Amino acid sequence: MASEASARLGTPPDRLWIQKPGIYEDEEGRTWVTVVVRFSPSHREWARASNTQGSASQGSTYEPSITVHLWQMAVHTREPLFSGQMPFSQLPPVWQLYPGRKYRAADSSFWEIVDHGQIDSMEQLVLTYQPERKD
Repeated sequence: MASEASARLGTPPDRLWIQKPGIYEDEEGRTWVTVVVRFSPSHREWARASNTQGSASQGSTYEPSITVHLWQMAVHTREPLFSGQMPFSQLPPVWQLYPGRKYRAADSSFWEIVDHGQIDSMEQLVLTYQPERKD
């Protein structure tokens, strides 16, 4: 079952470069496909909370935490994805492995490695971005 913890693998990819929206390639030429992008809170939840809090949150901007699930798999030729079809515009064009089980993105943000393992025959990499809180 995909929601179960995955079996651990060796070192995650050293670097992931975007090939097209939602599709990355690592230093070994392997393709990583974005299969889940989760925002917390969702834009709808944030808007609802902003409306109930009134003027206290009027100056705040929406910056959710983002969790992305990448699966290492072959990509077959098909119609290109457009960035408007999925929330890929929030994902960085490059991730570089950094000490401490995290990646540093091209914009200098850090993404924690939540999971790097295998589910059935699929290698999975789960990364989470937590924005800095300005309280």
